[in-house]
Amino acid sequence: MGEIEDGEADHITTDVQGQKCALVCECTAPETVSRKDNLPFLNAVLKNPVCKLYRFPTSDNKWMRIREQMSESILSFHIPKELISLQIKEDLCRNQELKELGELSPHWDNLRKNVLTHCDQMVNMYQDILTELSKETGSSFKSSSSKGEKTLEFVPINLHLQRMHVHSPHLKGMFISLSIPVPDALYDVITVGAPAAHFQGFKNGGLRKLLHRFETERRNTGYQFIYYSPENTAKAKEVLSNINQLQPLIATHADLLLNSASQHSPDSLKNSLKMLSEKDRVWAHVGKSLNCIIAMVDKLIERDGSGEGDDGSGKDGEKGHSLGDSVITHPQEDWYEQLYPLILTLKDCMGEVVNRAKQSLTFVLLQELAYSLPQCLMLTLRRDVVFSQALAGLVCGFIIKLHTSLYDPGFLEQLHTVGLIVQYEGLLSTYSEEIGMLEDMAVGISDLKKVAFKITEATSNDVLPVITGRREHYVVEVKLPGRMFESLPLQIKEGQLLHVYPVLFNVGINEQQTLAERFGDVSLQESINQENFELLKEYYTVFMEKMPPDYISHFQEQNDLKGLLENLHQNIQAKKRKNVEIMWLAATICRKLNGIRFTCCKSAKDRTSMSVTLEQCSILRDEHQLHKDFFIRALDCMRREGCRIENVLKNIKCRKYAFNMLQLMAFPKYYRPPEGTYGKADT
Repeated sequence: MGEIEDGEADHITTDVQGQKCALVCECTAPETVSRKDNLPFLNAVLKNPVCKLYRFPTSDNKWMRIREQMSESILSFHIPKELISLQIKEDLCRNQELKELGELSPHWDNLRKNVLTHCDQMVNMYQDILTELSKETGSSFKSSSSKGEKTLEFVPINLHLQRMHVHSPHLKGMFISLSIPVPDALYDVITVGAPAAHFQGFKNGGLRKLLHRFETERRNTGYQFIYYSPENTAKAKEVLSNINQLQPLIATHADLLLNSASQHSPDSLKNSLKMLSEKDRVWAHVGKSLNCIIAMVDKLIERDGSGEGDDGSGKDGEKGHSLGDSVITHPQEDWYEQLYPLILTLKDCMGEVVNRAKQSLTFVLLQELAYSLPQCLMLTLRRDVVFSQALAGLVCGFIIKLHTSLYDPGFLEQLHTVGLIVQYEGLLSTYSEEIGMLEDMAVGISDLKKVAFKITEATSNDVLPVITGRREHYVVEVKLPGRMFESLPLQIKEGQLLHVYPVLFNVGINEQQTLAERFGDVSLQESINQENFELLKEYYTVFMEKMPPDYISHFQEQNDLKGLLENLHQNIQAKKRKNVEIMWLAATICRKLNGIRFTCCKSAKDRTSMSVTLEQCSILRDEHQLHKDFFIRALDCMRREGCRIENVLKNIKCRKYAFNMLQLMAFPKYYRPPEGTYGKADT
């Protein structure tokens, strides 16, 4: 049977002439990793791999060997637990700030009490959910049948890495000793159920519609409330975050200034003052206090120089006297004692600024919450749920991409210079409940713009990512083993934040989309695709501007990104029914831009399986010379025997895709599974 790994059971599919056309092997071992220091990092993310091996003929009558692997991610539960813990902390701090607003008028005091009561209920709910999730020790998978469970609503549905590795080994025995004349290649797609609040339901729509309705109503509210737009509120929160970061920084520089004063070192004093002066002169009281310190430092240095060796008489003495009698009598007076009270004043001023800013923002939040408590808090909950699911998938995808591209200098340059494109392929219809799912998904993916990554060196065997921040901005710390960390560019090793640019393209393909196109409304899908095309084009522009010229020159020789983008735009504008060409073009552009690929449907089980297997076979045809007569056979083989039918089994305990014959008649041709593989009701 040729070179087959230990523990593999083989299965040969044949054509009508009895000729061998594919080999599918069950693999019990996951993909080997050549670098031993990579293993803890990879094993911290991926669990329970399912592997299959295929053999397909090429157009020049040779053979390619394909390894397909599907793995769960422990981050499915780890990220939601990290995020919920942060959100509880943030809400407790907010509630405390509301309590510390001091005495308010009876009207506002009653509103505050009402807000605190509801917010405490929310915190208790989050704490209960966190307690339940903490019981799921070692869990790494949420099945599609669990998507409506309240205690698991923060956890992504059916999150997996779908990986295809194209090999070109020298084969023996039945595998004729020929190698494929193309290099080995790796293709990854993260598959996950569309981030959506299934437990809360979609009776009133999803986040995109609900947020728009909420803001419209709030803008038109009564006289007693001042309207603050989401942009202004977000800006205020950002300013407060900057102030909170600046306060300890100023305190540190002030302490360094005092330390320089105690050492009586003019040069050190000047340097410390320069660092202090560079931070935050924008507040009047802080600026005045800082000016007093600058004046005192100038005076101390000047009189110390003029009084050096002076006996207090003559012209020098007169000069010293004009700067203060104490200089004449104490030329080496302790600078520390002179500066200490001024430094205290500076710190007090800074503290006052922070307190006033907190009070102002807290009052803004009080109005925001008091306007419509149940609706406002439920929107926050829904948005947190959807964001948690999206973030878990993103962190998994980022870590896998970093792992596979760690020794690619072009990718690393792009990562810290431009950022990373993250492309989501949605297969949801714009009909019935799936409209709400798509609305949730669009907001959840857009919210990922609030996320930045930072890579640090792991100091222990615990390499699980850590999240910091608050709802306006999160930082995900990814810890790498020492040897991997040392291979990174200096900018990344020094802690530069790495940003992601998420885009979503959706094309409904099922029978419900047929109803939407003929009798309903597809404007949501059209709007999403057009908006995200503009985002993708912006990323491409920045990529071309910021990457090194020699890299861009080589990149343009290898890729026609401009042509692909124009083609994508034309297909989006064409408004053709079930135009899956949009999906293929967006995926191709993402891969050529070193991005992270996601494919999503309601549960990432059935439509997603059709899409990723089609993508894999299309790549084999277009990039690795799969014989054109074997394209459909390879597609059927992957769908019948491959990892995705195993995904169906682990979700619903049955090897049947959730389609019936009538539904499949509405599907695009290449999204239909082979006979005998479908028929089970959806879950």
